[in-house]
Amino acid sequence: MSDAIKHECGIALIRLRKPYQYYIDKYGTALYGANKLYLLMEKQVNRGQDGAGIANIKIDVPAGHRYISRYRSVDQRPVTDIFEKVNKKFRKATKGHKDKTRDAKWLQENVAFTGEVWMGHLRYGTHGSNEIENCHPMLRQSNWRSRNLVVAGNFNMTNVDKLFDKLVSLGQHPKDKVDTVTVMEKIGHFLDEENQRVFDRFKGIYENPDLSDIIEENIDMQRVLHRSCRDFDGGYAMVGMTGYGASFVARDPAGIRPAYYYADDEVVVVASEKPAIKTAFNADYSQIKEVQPGHALIIDKNGEYNELQFVEPTEKRSCSFERIYFSRATDPDIYNERKTLGKLLIPQILKEVDYDLENTVFSYIPNTAETAFFGMVEGLEEYLYKQRKKAIMDGILFEEELDKVLSFRPRIEKLVSKDVKMRTFITDDSQRDEMVSHVYDTTFEVIRKGIDNVVVVDDSIVRGTTLEKSILRMLDRLGPKKIIIVSSAPQIRFPDCYGIDMSKFKEFVGFRAALELIRERGMENLIDEVYAQSVAAIESGNATKVNYVKALFDPFTHEELSRKVAQIVTPSDLKAEVAVVYQTVENLHVACPNHSGDWYFTGNYPTPGGNNVVNKAFVNFMEGRLVRAY
Repeated sequence: MSDAIKHECGIALIRLRKPYQYYIDKYGTALYGANKLYLLMEKQVNRGQDGAGIANIKIDVPAGHRYISRYRSVDQRPVTDIFEKVNKKFRKATKGHKDKTRDAKWLQENVAFTGEVWMGHLRYGTHGSNEIENCHPMLRQSNWRSRNLVVAGNFNMTNVDKLFDKLVSLGQHPKDKVDTVTVMEKIGHFLDEENQRVFDRFKGIYENPDLSDIIEENIDMQRVLHRSCRDFDGGYAMVGMTGYGASFVARDPAGIRPAYYYADDEVVVVASEKPAIKTAFNADYSQIKEVQPGHALIIDKNGEYNELQFVEPTEKRSCSFERIYFSRATDPDIYNERKTLGKLLIPQILKEVDYDLENTVFSYIPNTAETAFFGMVEGLEEYLYKQRKKAIMDGILFEEELDKVLSFRPRIEKLVSKDVKMRTFITDDSQRDEMVSHVYDTTFEVIRKGIDNVVVVDDSIVRGTTLEKSILRMLDRLGPKKIIIVSSAPQIRFPDCYGIDMSKFKEFVGFRAALELIRERGMENLIDEVYAQSVAAIESGNATKVNYVKALFDPFTHEELSRKVAQIVTPSDLKAEVAVVYQTVENLHVACPNHSGDWYFTGNYPTPGGNNVVNKAFVNFMEGRLVRAY
């Protein structure tokens, strides 16, 4: 995006279902699991570049041998850094033992990262410093193998305070008041209770150490997750491993965050995106399934798996931003959805250029908008086909005019490209904006100055600052008569609280546009009224029931807000006229019918905590507090 958004995160899980020796014999390497996890993570590196982590568990190694291994990194290329360390550790451990490199038993007793259960995580930090302590997986340790827990996830909880207080009421003393620690400790608490329940059930029948094995065979992970997660409010896809080898991936009741899985007789695999599984395991897309909302894929110690409900599902509201931008477009469904988003913008674009295609050049920025751009071009071709058909049916008699109608093609150019090698180190504000604009290269001499319109497609427009400070100025240097910025996403009006870095109202140019329109029309009392309602709801504990901030947008049409956004982002010295075209929410639902999570655009949050957050965020804005509302 021209306004880059960060979002949490990417997950990966691999369970080798056969004995470790099987993979060494079949694939000729003891690093089969590590290699596959590396592929899964590299193919999801778009989901997190602030840090990464992996963990590995060996099943049934003798006491006295390490059975949990973990590496985390905040290196510039964290995934590469981690797996280089894994390979280095393997080479060092097997040096002088070349005859043992294909001996599964020896390797598991002497070499780290030779286990059957693998977990990977990619981090985009929406908050918190970029330190290794903030990287997943998180580890909760115990001398009892069945009480060890490793957790990673793609999640944000809106009710961390409530969950923290619950842990305290249970007698715990959490080391931090953040959702990552809170979630892990809550699951860990109920895993401990489940251990105790099974222990009490069998303690008079079996003696240690046999009792330890009986506990591991009888732990009910579905029960643990139900008791742990029933009061979570947020979006999550959590992956967990226990010390004895059982694992799970749990998805929130509304299916806000994504999780997919594939299984055959050798592996069970989970990832945030289908293309990663497809690439790493050469699976057919038809074999890759979605973990259903409110369900967990639970894999037991023996490698058997089942998808089980652990909380009551609600209406499915999976994140539409995944479809617009976050997930890779190599997923065939997402690819077609993004093309459809571009195609559905055609009526608005034609209206903005006054149907003058002969004097209009079409392009896109950034590269992630390319798929929507292809869809827009297809839509233009369909429009031109209808125009040609109409011309012929109307009976054009002159050959020259008919030739012109039949041969006309939309003018498509690569006007802007990003110079990935260029970095901006200048911190002086007076110089920095100028330098940032040169991170982009511009194609000159393809625009007829003062004659041509320029239409540029973007994924979304969030803050508008990059448009104002660099992109519009850069395009203006080409000399167009009019610049039309087209967003394949609707107007972003409300904050996210489920894992995307959009938590403060002041950041949204759509919100700024509404406030300006309110002030221009002398409706300031509406702002005061919404503020008073939000404060009262928070103080009374009723802020989860209604999103009061919606009222600030109700007086205005989609087009009025778009025009105001165009005014806000247009520099005063720009020569070209500027227009902004946004996708409509109605067309978003046409393009992505199975992913209706649109709260950023509509304010219709899928959980009560969302309403609480949006009301708090508005109060914070009014009171000048630059903090997250959750």
